[in-house]
Amino acid sequence: MSGWTVVIDRIGDLWGGRIPATVQVISTREYITNPRSSPGSETKVINLSRTYSYLGAGYYASLLAEARGQRVLPTVDTILELRQRSLYRHGIPDLEDELNRRAKRWTDRPTQPVTLLVCLGQCEDVRFRDLARLVFNRFRAPILSVRVMPGDWLQIASIRHVAVSDMDADGQAFFLSALAQFAHGTWRQPRARQQPRHTIAVLHDPKQALPPTSVASLRRLARVAERMGVLVEPIVKKDLARLAEYDALLIRETTTIEDHTYRFAKRAEQEGMPVIDDPTSILRCTNKVYLFELLEAAGVPTPRTKVVDGLRHIDDLANGFGYPIVLKIPDGSFSRGVKKAEDPKQLRRVARELLEDSDLILAQEYVYTPFDWRVGVLDGEPLFVCQYQMARKHWQILKHSEDGRFDEGRFRTFAIEDAPEAVVATALAAARLIGSGLYGVDLKETERGVVVMEINDNPNLEHGVEDAVAKDELWRRLIAWFQRRLEG
Repeated sequence: MSGWTVVIDRIGDLWGGRIPATVQVISTREYITNPRSSPGSETKVINLSRTYSYLGAGYYASLLAEARGQRVLPTVDTILELRQRSLYRHGIPDLEDELNRRAKRWTDRPTQPVTLLVCLGQCEDVRFRDLARLVFNRFRAPILSVRVMPGDWLQIASIRHVAVSDMDADGQAFFLSALAQFAHGTWRQPRARQQPRHTIAVLHDPKQALPPTSVASLRRLARVAERMGVLVEPIVKKDLARLAEYDALLIRETTTIEDHTYRFAKRAEQEGMPVIDDPTSILRCTNKVYLFELLEAAGVPTPRTKVVDGLRHIDDLANGFGYPIVLKIPDGSFSRGVKKAEDPKQLRRVARELLEDSDLILAQEYVYTPFDWRVGVLDGEPLFVCQYQMARKHWQILKHSEDGRFDEGRFRTFAIEDAPEAVVATALAAARLIGSGLYGVDLKETERGVVVMEINDNPNLEHGVEDAVAKDELWRRLIAWFQRRLEG
């Protein structure tokens, strides 16, 4: 015999409508104990057991269907995968990307959580019908409950099995309607999913106001990595003890020596894991005094700069630089800790404030340009080139307000071959002094030529900005960096 067979604990569990005549229905017990009840490798089994608990009757029904060469929904792999979110969350980024892409056309976005009943790839809410099909293609189970959370970015909070015996009459009627359509269609095998060869932990803070990579962009990274056979899994500050469970570490939080980001980098290094940013790069890049000395010793051009260790000679700075003068604390980031002094009085006041937090500060000549160049460098080679324009009516890319808000300038992304050759060459010379990881080199074009303003160990990587030209190739190169080290 061949065709469709529904396996169910009790025939009476399906009471919400008429079972299609083309579908055979047998009890779970009969299916397990009597192989002849549904013979033949052409039989297609829909397992509607009340539970799929490990080594329970529902679990064995799917396991034996596979042993008999029959195609079954759900498979044992799907049963195990949907047991807890940590096992299936790697499949969610693709689904959320597609959901939010379609949601851009909606006129009635949900404002409250939505629970979808997905029966064999169908759901009643027309907005989510594409999502229902995609979820079913990804998790081949007959009845699923999908929880969607509202917001600017719609999130899939959970995906779980639903027992047909737990459904009301309307729900069962909808399932039987979906079953009738499904039984008349051709069986489509789900696309084979590539098992990850490696796992990369991505340290991030979803609450950080100015993260180097947003949660949405990390989903893009995970999507590209999955195609390359790599599982990208986000971790947070509290997960330090779990770090050794992964093969590599990518830090996508603003790094400093004094917080957990450096501890994560150090632990990864001790475990022999490839890591971006590595501890040495963090140590070198987060201190502008060190960077200035390094660049000067190597002959890499920078603005005129002086290390200041007190107020004794502060007034003499104007003789070498003129006004305005820029003062910087050694470990500032995102334009924080960078001040501009317009006259001697302001210079002393700003210097005094900064010296309260650091024994050394940097004084630098003021070099205004309408934009900064940022060259991303990975493993000594250019990864992206962007122009970051100054914030409106401001002399920096980011303008911070006292209330914690900030304004950001616009950007323009270039193909590497279209960027000025001197800009790219200078950036590479600077980055190679630090290491072979990922760096963002900030430069300005001046009358004296190209000068390096800063080297960042934790440069921004945002979908639609830094990858605007290279597209997914940028993310592929980042993942390939880890693969070479893991496989070499």
